[in-house]
Amino acid sequence: MKGLRGAFGAVLFDLDGTLVDSAPDLAGAGNDMRLERGLPALPLSHYRPMVGSGARGMVGIALKVTPEDADFVALRDEFLVRYETRLTRESRVFGEMLPVLAALDAHPLRWGIVTNKAARYTTPVVDGLGLGARAAVVISGDTTPHSKPHPAPLLEAARRLGLPPASCLYVGDDQRDVQAGRAAGMHTVAVAWGYLGQGEPIAAWQADAVIARPDELLQLLAMA
Repeated sequence: MKGLRGAFGAVLFDLDGTLVDSAPDLAGAGNDMRLERGLPALPLSHYRPMVGSGARGMVGIALKVTPEDADFVALRDEFLVRYETRLTRESRVFGEMLPVLAALDAHPLRWGIVTNKAARYTTPVVDGLGLGARAAVVISGDTTPHSKPHPAPLLEAARRLGLPPASCLYVGDDQRDVQAGRAAGMHTVAVAWGYLGQGEPIAAWQADAVIARPDELLQLLAMA
């Protein structure tokens, strides 16, 4: 991204795995289902890589079911009900992201959130962790008719900010984030501290930059 420093009007972040470590509560909901069925809880490390797959991934780890199983929909719905009761019990903004957000606020450079998480979960998490009043825009998975990797959510964020997509930087921890950002005409940064799953390695996502630590984002923006 050399030569692009200072060229952005806003930074947009994915939520889970990029801004917020929500794995403990997602795993907790999965383990609640296991305990209800007389099964022992699984370590967080079992769940963490699959957080990006949402309820499908969590139920898959907890009870070894797939969308092809007859009882998958009922189990997925049960998981979502359980998760909704514990959205911010253990979830936290990644500690190293706090000074990054503070630097953006002080610059000032507007920042926002674009997530595939449905609004019924996004809003309580964002507000509960003190991000709602600071974010210039929050786009959930059901804000537009399409979710990532479709570019629609990112384009809607740019529209609400009154910015051309090319002046926005999108930061995420999933290949879908990079695909959506590129399709929207935005520059993209992939973060290596998130829930990278079991798909293509991060180096193959074709992001404009890959960073291992949050403070590297400030270096890219020439703010550190």
